[in-house]
Amino acid sequence: MVVDHKIAVVTGANRGIGHEICRQLAKLNIQVVLTSRNREKGEAACKLLRDENLDVLYHQLDVTDEKSIHDFCDNIQEVYGRCDILINNAGIFPEVKDTSDDVKTSVFSSELKCVHRAMETNVYGPLLLCQEMVPLMRTHQYGRIINISSSLGQLATMNAGFPAYRISKTALNVLTRILASELKEENIIVNSMCPGWCRTDMGGPQAPRSVEEGAETAIWLATLPDDGPRGGFFKDKQRIEW
Repeated sequence: MVVDHKIAVVTGANRGIGHEICRQLAKLNIQVVLTSRNREKGEAACKLLRDENLDVLYHQLDVTDEKSIHDFCDNIQEVYGRCDILINNAGIFPEVKDTSDDVKTSVFSSELKCVHRAMETNVYGPLLLCQEMVPLMRTHQYGRIINISSSLGQLATMNAGFPAYRISKTALNVLTRILASELKEENIIVNSMCPGWCRTDMGGPQAPRSVEEGAETAIWLATLPDDGPRGGFFKDKQRIEW
């Protein structure tokens, strides 16, 4: 397939902020590849966007499975020959799933398997995707990578509670800094962002922000000019502390 516009990959995009990111990118005439671990849910989410006359395609991807990542990236190269935008949105908040009544788990009671699950999805997946996608970006001397992080991963305001999630998001920010440093001489811009507390399945109905607000900074970072900011952590298009 020959394409004449940018290709964007959004992980974990069958719902919430990832789904809205797909919608807003497609409205900018960017070819969006929506991915999810669950094929049925992903295809249904893709159909909703296509029913809005948006050019969104679906591909199954499990970011915790190295073979799934490798096969997916091979397909992107074979079908499109490029990847211009990678948004590492897929993520889990294991403490919220594993506890009830909003219990803030203690680091002293947190199970290692919980930390491992958070790292596997929130850090190892983005790392492997970047290892596979950056060489493809280099062939066209263009790339934008956005890692969806959280203020709960900020060292500047680090507090108790949710240790698995906090550790994984801090590690994701470290990955952002390393990638940005290694790519500082190239037109591949890497940043982290915090969408804020949004009304999603993860955030819950009581959250103060809409998914549209949560996605806005991701769209801004995905469409930065070549001299745009790199290696930063952003919320509402403003740099925040690490």
